[in-house]
Amino acid sequence: MSASSCSLCAFAKSSIGRKFIVAITGLGMVLFLAGHLSGNLLIFAGRDAFNDYAQFLHEALHGAGVWIARIGLLTMLVAHVWFTILLTKENRAASPKYEHDNIVQASKSSRIMIWSGLTILAFIAYHILHYTVRVGNNYDELTQVVDGVPRHDAWQMVIYGFSWWPATIFYVIAMTLLCSHLSHGVASIFQTLGLRTKKTEKPIEILSKAYAIVIFVGFISIPIAIQFFGFGK
Repeated sequence: MSASSCSLCAFAKSSIGRKFIVAITGLGMVLFLAGHLSGNLLIFAGRDAFNDYAQFLHEALHGAGVWIARIGLLTMLVAHVWFTILLTKENRAASPKYEHDNIVQASKSSRIMIWSGLTILAFIAYHILHYTVRVGNNYDELTQVVDGVPRHDAWQMVIYGFSWWPATIFYVIAMTLLCSHLSHGVASIFQTLGLRTKKTEKPIEILSKAYAIVIFVGFISIPIAIQFFGFGK
C-alpha cells in the first residue's frame, strides 16, 4: 500500500476526516438538490419543456452523462450515510456527560439526523425504482411524438406517478424529513469547513432554514398540484 493510500485511510478513520467527508458529500448533495429541483419545476412549463429537459439528460455524453451523475450521487449518498453512522457511534461511545451536553444543546432536527437520513435513503431507493427502473408500472409505454419521432413521455409519467395518493403521501413525508435534515445539515457544512463564526452564525442559520423551505415547497408543489388541483389531468 502506498504512502498516499495510508494517509487517506488514516484521514478517513479520524474524527476530523470523517466530519470533512460528511460535509463535502453533504455539500455535493445540496447542490444536486438545487439543480434537480430546477429541472423538476419545468413540469409546470408544460409537456414539451419537461420532455426536452428529460431527453437532454438521457442523451448527454451519448447517454453516459446520466449514469455518471447517478453513480456519483449514489457514491456521495452512501459515503455520507456511512460516515454519519460512524460519527454517531463515536459520539455514543463518548462519556455520558459529553453525550448529555451534546443532546441538550442539539436542535430537534440534529437529534434525528441519523433516522431522517436513513428514511431519506429508503425513499431514494423507492424513487429510483418508481421512476428510473420503473418497476411495477407500464411507464415505458408512454410516448410523445415530436416531428414524427417518438420519445419517452416523462411529463405524463410524473403525472401518472403522483396520481396515486400513497406515492404523494410518502413523497411529502420524505421531503419533510429531508428538509428537517437540511435545516441543520447545511449549517453544519459551514461549521465543518471552518466558515461558521460568531459573526456569520446567524446568517448561516437563516440561510440553512431558508434553503430547506425552498426545497420543501418546490418539491412538494408538484405532487400537491397533481393530487389536489388536477394538474396535468
